[in-house]
Amino acid sequence: MKALLISQDSQLHAEIAAQGAARVPPLSIGATRVSLREAIERLPADAPALVIIDAGDIEAADADLLDRLGKHYSSASFILLTGAVQHQDLLIRAMRAGVREVLQLPLVHHAFHEALDRIANATGIALLRDGKVLAFIACKGGSGATFISTNFGYGLATLADKKVMLIDLHGQFGDAALYVSDQKPAMTLADVCGQIARVDGPFLASCLVHVAPGFGVLAAADDPTNAGNLKPEQIDTLLRVARQYYDYIVLDVGRQIDAISLRALDNADAIYPILQLALPDIRDGRRLLDIFRSLGYAVETTRLIVNRYEKGGKLRLQDLQSALGAEVLHTIPNDYMAVTDSVNQGVPVLQLSRSSAVARSLAELVELVTAHRVPENKGLFDRLFGRGDNHV
Repeated sequence: MKALLISQDSQLHAEIAAQGAARVPPLSIGATRVSLREAIERLPADAPALVIIDAGDIEAADADLLDRLGKHYSSASFILLTGAVQHQDLLIRAMRAGVREVLQLPLVHHAFHEALDRIANATGIALLRDGKVLAFIACKGGSGATFISTNFGYGLATLADKKVMLIDLHGQFGDAALYVSDQKPAMTLADVCGQIARVDGPFLASCLVHVAPGFGVLAAADDPTNAGNLKPEQIDTLLRVARQYYDYIVLDVGRQIDAISLRALDNADAIYPILQLALPDIRDGRRLLDIFRSLGYAVETTRLIVNRYEKGGKLRLQDLQSALGAEVLHTIPNDYMAVTDSVNQGVPVLQLSRSSAVARSLAELVELVTAHRVPENKGLFDRLFGRGDNHV
């Protein structure tokens, strides 16, 4: 989609160009004019599909020019960017001229992309996909979040026929790729964010460790110094593009709470804190959930997964739910041998030991997460266990 930008602000031009390039399909600025009058007097050779107007320098007397521009580009969509104070008459005239989106300056990227999405939907420009972001975060070190997130991602791809990307967000010593593959990553999260302006579907695919058809892992930065160079807005762009190429983006958040992990969690459609049924885990889980509540995360999108669960223990699931005020979505059984073999060999447990208790539990988790979106996935167990029980 091509846009005409009317603004004197070169920084705003660069900002909109960068945000537009990260979209799929991309938004490109085909022409720029410094004023409404120049836009009327110098019409672009190619009519734009979108007209973006910086109203900061527009006076109420220029409203007639807005009318003329709206009539000339009657098939285009309009976005008006306004400052803190704007003449009411100008806003009314803008609406009469066909402006349906009014955004505040300085530009809020999330709001800008939401406006573009509404315009795309209204004009029939379909997005490639509408992927969901699922975040797995450890309540305590050693909770098993990386094992669960990597093997769950593999299960989504192989059992539910989904296109899945896992992003390892560990700031230091991230090793998610090693849990499911022996390949050396060609690119890391830091490398991708360092070239964020060129990120699209093919570029992302070339950066992943491909574990199975439909499942790839974007490895964590291999140097803590590089991890420190990541910026929250880069995570916004990465996830925005990934949503349009993947059915699910699984985040292995680790345990750290920092600007990067918070921005990733802000983008998540669901958050799964991982913990074991032990008092230290419950204590840390409470602290984590308190942070989430202070940030305004919806309770219904934060659901617990209990790892290494054994029935009959002194601590019950009901006690955990009462203590934390959150629902337990699922339990993963204590299957030490199958998990250890999987991790040591770098082979997904669903591939290495399909009949194990932990493999069955992960298949159940795939059903729980996908059933409301893909009702036909009732046969995941048939797909998992209908084949021979050969072990790699």
